[in-house]
Amino acid sequence: MSIRSAAICGSLLALGACSGGDPNCTAEPKSAWMPEAAMQARVTEMGYKANVFKVSGNCYEIYGTDKEGRDVEVYFNPVTGEVVKSEVEG
Repeated sequence: MSIRSAAICGSLLALGACSGGDPNCTAEPKSAWMPEAAMQARVTEMGYKANVFKVSGNCYEIYGTDKEGRDVEVYFNPVTGEVVKSEVEG
């Protein structure tokens, strides 16, 4: 990363625009979000086992395992149910 990029990222970090913050999943109001129970069912249908399911910023987030049994942290768009960000451990 260049010095200029680092400076810009440092300036934007407080806004969550650079890595290190929760992703921006939607601009829709919570009234437009899929109900939590419906999203939990969708997560299961996608092959995830959620040990923790929570609202994180403007996302639904899980900590659990994927269909291969790997530990994952996944952020979902709460309106569409699409994966916005996924981190696989190990």
